[in-house]
Amino acid sequence: MTGLTRLGVVLTDRGSKYAVSGAPARSREEVDTVLAALKSDRAYAKATHNTWAALLPSGALKADDGESGAAMVILRMMERAELADHVIVVTRWYGGKKLGGDRFRRVGDATRAYLDHLGLCA
Repeated sequence: MTGLTRLGVVLTDRGSKYAVSGAPARSREEVDTVLAALKSDRAYAKATHNTWAALLPSGALKADDGESGAAMVILRMMERAELADHVIVVTRWYGGKKLGGDRFRRVGDATRAYLDHLGLCA
């Protein structure tokens, strides 16, 4: 069991849908297990981007999954909230219209929804 929490789609913008998920993780192997569990759901496996960040005992890890710069948004918010030993994944299903810089705000909004769910401030 990964302890994966899926909040599902938390917002939409110009057709793009954003979901957020997360789980405790203390190693890269645990992050990979969480990602595999998430992608075992076909909808998440077919998503345009599964951007993630993790604060682990060994340091910070992140992956943009094609959404250049988005993982840093997640990572910075995790650092501000002091959420360690955890991974947060923001999933985007592209809706056909480019969002430009707004995509970073949407990643931040999704991450904030997850942190709020945990009772943390971003």
